[in-house]
Amino acid sequence: MNEENAPKQYLLLFRGSGWDKDLPLNELEQAMDAVNAWFDKLQQRGIVKAAQALEAEGKVITGRHGRPLSDGPFVESKETIGGFLLLEVENLEEAMNVAKSNPILKYGGTTELRPVAEECPTFRRVKDRLALAAA
Repeated sequence: MNEENAPKQYLLLFRGSGWDKDLPLNELEQAMDAVNAWFDKLQQRGIVKAAQALEAEGKVITGRHGRPLSDGPFVESKETIGGFLLLEVENLEEAMNVAKSNPILKYGGTTELRPVAEECPTFRRVKDRLALAAA
């Protein structure tokens, strides 16, 4: 398989950690069954490389002195990241189809889709600038 057709990795970030709070118990049970079936199907396809739920607590570290900026993982966001899923699929379209099929979307959850970079874009930009300056 050439590099152009090689599978690519995409990170799905799940936002909206309170989607379950107002659901009646029977609907909550159906939602959890749907999520578990969705995840099992993705695993059976062999496209899940990693997945994990995240705790709500954390710190945001920022600035030149590395001081914690807030007590939560997100400074101005009520849509905390509740977990992630690392996929390895053929292309962005396939990753989008996986993200769109997340049953939690029906309940107000949000999925952010990001391609995994082969090289840090900032480092690549710095190397390019340094190479131009040296030329």
